[in-house]
Amino acid sequence: MVSPVIPLKIYDSHTHLNDDCFYHDVPAYLARARHYGVVTMNMVGSNQVLNERALQLAHQYSELRAIVGWHPEDAKDYAQKAQTTLRAQLVDSCVVGIGEIGLDYHWDTSPHAVQQRVFEEQLALARELQLPVSIHCREALADTYQILKANHVGDFGGVMHSFAGDAEWARKFLALGMHLSYSGVVSFHRATAVHEAAKVTPLDRMMVETDAPYLTPIPYRGKQNEPGFTYYTVLALSELLDESPQTIAQVSYQNADRLFKERVPHEKN
Repeated sequence: MVSPVIPLKIYDSHTHLNDDCFYHDVPAYLARARHYGVVTMNMVGSNQVLNERALQLAHQYSELRAIVGWHPEDAKDYAQKAQTTLRAQLVDSCVVGIGEIGLDYHWDTSPHAVQQRVFEEQLALARELQLPVSIHCREALADTYQILKANHVGDFGGVMHSFAGDAEWARKFLALGMHLSYSGVVSFHRATAVHEAAKVTPLDRMMVETDAPYLTPIPYRGKQNEPGFTYYTVLALSELLDESPQTIAQVSYQNADRLFKERVPHEKN
């Protein structure tokens, strides 16, 4: 954890310090993130507890911004009260987007029809409030694409978080106006489809993330991920695309900072 690193300025566009495994030791993880040059992070929610924690942390630490929404796995619990609460949270000054929202056909913890309805309801909120969306998509590329297209996502913008499609799907989502964010998966030697997707992603539409505590990049694969390890995703993309680490860090930072705009400045610790 104390090895020398290339001086970079990195934006982790999607992470979860609001998760139980980080929540009670946030300052230590922020210190390690700074060591790796990760200076801005989006705390992404997915249900009532994690949304509340994302807001609390974003108000507490200047490096953090909040994205709140209801994950497809939790869609079955998204009732009127949850929608009312979410609407109130979305006008908070620390909130920069709605997420993570979308479809997950792998775990099937919520029926597909429910996931789709809740996804569309949150896209309607994004349109109304002109907030970008952070999209979770697992084994549901076709339906996710059709719903985003039908809801004209380009009018308010968003990012496919931890994009896992191939080059053809990358082009389709890019044509909708979406950004594509790459996680530690892009460092995996056998993730050839993701490698090809990254190669067709314009630098001005690319972001990086950890999705910590998941998807840890090489050289720490197999261990718990954390925001500082976005550094290694930057290095993997640098090698893959034959661009300097400084270029990947700079353009991905600018893209995330532009899409996820901070609103009214306020004091933090």
